Amino acid sequence: MTLYRDEIPSPIGTIVVVSDDEALRALDFDDHAERFHELLRRHYGDVDLEPRRERLGIRKRLEAYFGGDLHAIDDLPTRTNGTKFQTAVWAALRTIPVGTTTSYGELASALGNPAATRAVGLANGANPVGIVVPCHRVIGANGTLTGYGGGLERKAWLLRHERAAFVGSAEPIADAARELTLFA
Repeated sequence: MTLYRDEIPSPIGTIVVVSDDEALRALDFDDHAERFHELLRRHYGDVDLEPRRERLGIRKRLEAYFGGDLHAIDDLPTRTNGTKFQTAVWAALRTIPVGTTTSYGELASALGNPAATRAVGLANGANPVGIVVPCHRVIGANGTLTGYGGGLERKAWLLRHERAAFVGSAEPIADAARELTLFA
């Protein structure tokens, strides 16, 4: 299988996008290459990544999102390989509105299986299309930030960018700016 790889600069680091001619297949940060390649292998098996500027408008829409049009990526087409449960979790993630958060338990309940909190967390962590499939909008039941494949600093930045509430979100904007220096 051949997929196309492109790099897109963002305020929180270089984003690597993998697509085919129809949909976004994977999105991650270039400084998390090991995790990124493991997710690709797990979801798609052996793939050849051909460098090519993406042709689906992903770059333009991500730039608009980071520029303040928080809905610019809402309907980007994605195609992922995962289990039936994982794809259900990823579909549910796309229904979390910009500017809001949910917990793993709330997401499990919304999927009709309140006992599946841990499984939801594992599926969330296996999401190959971060930001567009907004796994960053899932936080701990107590309102605190929990794991994020791109790092908690990026998760905090994304939630602040979307004006979402979470424990610690009332920190001054200077803190968000300081976090960005971690990616420079």
